[in-house]
Amino acid sequence: MLALIITGFAVSAIAPYLYRLLKARFVWFGVAFPLALFATFMLRYPQVVSGVPVRESWSWVPSLGLDLSFVLDGLSLTFVMLVTLIGAAVFLYASVYLRHYEEADRFFGFIGMFMTSMLGVVLADNMLLLFLFWELTSISSFLLIGFNHHAATSRASALRALLVTGAGGLALLAGMLLLGSVTGSFEISSFYAMNDLITSHRLYPAIVALILVGAFTKSAQFPFHFWLPDAMAAPSPVSAYLHSATMVKAGIYLIARFNHEIGGTALWQDTILVAGATTMIIAGLLSYRQSDLKRLLAYSTLSVLGTLVMLLGIGSKLAIKAFFIYLIAHSLYKGTLFLVAGTLDHETGTRDVSKLGGLWKAMPVTVVTAALASFSMMGVIPLIGFIGKETLYKAVLEVQPWGRALIVLAVVASAFLVVVTFLVGFRPFLGKPRPELQKVHEAPVAMLVGPFILALSGLLLGLFPDFFIGKLLEESAVSIISQRLGIEIELWHGFNLVLLLSFVTLLAGVGLYLLRPHILSRMEGLHLPGLVKPSIWYEQALSGMLRFAAWLTSSLQNGDLRRYLAVIIFSALIPAGLMLFSAGGFSVTLPADLSVTPYEIALTVIIVLAAGLLLTSNSRLKAIVSMGVLGFGVGIIFIIYGAPDVALTTFAIETLNVILFVLVLAHLPKFTSRSRVTGRLRDGLTAASAGIFMTLTVLQVTSTDMSSRLKEYFGSASLPDGHGRNVVNVILVDFRALDTLGEITVLAIAAIGVFALLKLRTGKTD
Repeated sequence: MLALIITGFAVSAIAPYLYRLLKARFVWFGVAFPLALFATFMLRYPQVVSGVPVRESWSWVPSLGLDLSFVLDGLSLTFVMLVTLIGAAVFLYASVYLRHYEEADRFFGFIGMFMTSMLGVVLADNMLLLFLFWELTSISSFLLIGFNHHAATSRASALRALLVTGAGGLALLAGMLLLGSVTGSFEISSFYAMNDLITSHRLYPAIVALILVGAFTKSAQFPFHFWLPDAMAAPSPVSAYLHSATMVKAGIYLIARFNHEIGGTALWQDTILVAGATTMIIAGLLSYRQSDLKRLLAYSTLSVLGTLVMLLGIGSKLAIKAFFIYLIAHSLYKGTLFLVAGTLDHETGTRDVSKLGGLWKAMPVTVVTAALASFSMMGVIPLIGFIGKETLYKAVLEVQPWGRALIVLAVVASAFLVVVTFLVGFRPFLGKPRPELQKVHEAPVAMLVGPFILALSGLLLGLFPDFFIGKLLEESAVSIISQRLGIEIELWHGFNLVLLLSFVTLLAGVGLYLLRPHILSRMEGLHLPGLVKPSIWYEQALSGMLRFAAWLTSSLQNGDLRRYLAVIIFSALIPAGLMLFSAGGFSVTLPADLSVTPYEIALTVIIVLAAGLLLTSNSRLKAIVSMGVLGFGVGIIFIIYGAPDVALTTFAIETLNVILFVLVLAHLPKFTSRSRVTGRLRDGLTAASAGIFMTLTVLQVTSTDMSSRLKEYFGSASLPDGHGRNVVNVILVDFRALDTLGEITVLAIAAIGVFALLKLRTGKTD
């Protein structure tokens, strides 16, 4: 699995170059990439459905017990199938849809990176590894949502999605770290027997809150739902892939994956049930006023995501069955309809449903594809969506004591999904052809194959529901609730209350659709107050953060080097000083045999006089000479106390400083004093504080017993292991080689930056 993920990232990296090289022939490479991943993982299908998960682990940081560990079980294989199969359809579709985009080559690199990252999320068995891939999905989705970066709306939408999901990612990381501290492990599979330990711990409420915030932001649950509709600024292939079948399902996957480990409590179950039900009904209501095809699908996606979360909150065997079927059904029909919306936009130039109609003759294949997906979304027999809706209603009716209230919300939300289905899947094709759409024709074959296969899959899974996904359902249930369901997936359950509710849903949806013009005319001028809109709170928070950043920048980074130094020094002194005094303060003990030689006294006097001359000099030449004397005096101190290597470094630096200052002396402006009295007092206070603190710190260190096994180890191992008698040098070059390499890297980067600045020219760069 690690090899496949590495291969995925490698292929994504070269995809832009291959696109520019192959041009129109890239379509075959693009679709072969996800299909090859799909086929490779499906080779493990027999093993997974037999109840034996595929596990793989590679050593990462053994000292911390961290491994690159992966698991392929029923739950992860289900998501892998959705990610790769829908990815193949999207790659095929996008190769034609984006053909005339100037930067289409980058798109395939971004979306390949996203697909591979999503595979990493659902396969990772290590929490920190999962978080790494989690953040990669956020970064790649940011690049994809903002792909049309020339448009301000695309940039703003991408930033909104990144900030919301990124903030949730930080919360998720905090929750994972707390969970790791409670269990002593970061391996998810090791938590299976620790449910009692985790749920009884005092940190459990914090763990639940932080992990659910991460999941809710990713899956756009209320009140974090507002970023998803705005993300429709992305190209249609992005919407079809990220915002219906993959990225927004990552939060759903996270809740399902952790359900057994930290679930089963009222806090966990009730929180996700309420959040899911709230999102389900609010998103359904918000979809009613939309007219843009993609925004209609976005709000309906939110509603279904809420439904999936609600089912996990219910947590019964029937609810898990409904969750599994509804997850697959939604991914298939919503991915199809997003691609259909993109086809309509591509061929007609508009996504406004009020401007579309009568296209059934011009686009016959698209009509059939849209109809199959629409019937599944509406829950019409024999599509997989019908089974999902029937099972949903059954699971909700079992809930005690809130079953009646929840079934009303579920029926109302499903009725609004029917309205969306009519608007997206049927209205653009029915009626008389509009004059402005007379020249519209069917899309290219590559844009038709993928959506049609997805829609057809929804029909086949509905006709033969237990043939393929039945076994996956059982193994997925083991991952979610640690037990098999023993429930078959059937298309027909007879005439009962659930079937009646399905008819009521369809009738209510048709009624809402027919009455929509009248209802919307009555709703004109009605707007929710900004106080209750989460998007307004986001905008206010972002605006406040930018204002604070501007104030902080103008206060601290105003171009005054002295202020910079004062801020840096006091930022270090204040916390360090508080820590020392809280631990008992400075306890300085001077050596009993303290003696000072005459040459040490003379050297001290020279250094003090040089410092005083440097501060009071009104001549640059005197100041440079004083600075050199001061530096060389410090170097002599190093020689006296047995550090000749440090002394040589000091002499080299001080010599170079003097030479450089002398070389630029003639080019400097006239020597003047611009400091005010207050500025000098501030500078004096800063220098005195730093000097006094460092003096006391050195005295504190020398007064403390510094015996350490590490010191003894370095002293004894430097010569035999590092082949050097200078212990400090051996530590830097051998024992702490990575630190030194990091420092060298920083210096190299700084040198490149300096070189770039030197290459600047007035009005241009080269």
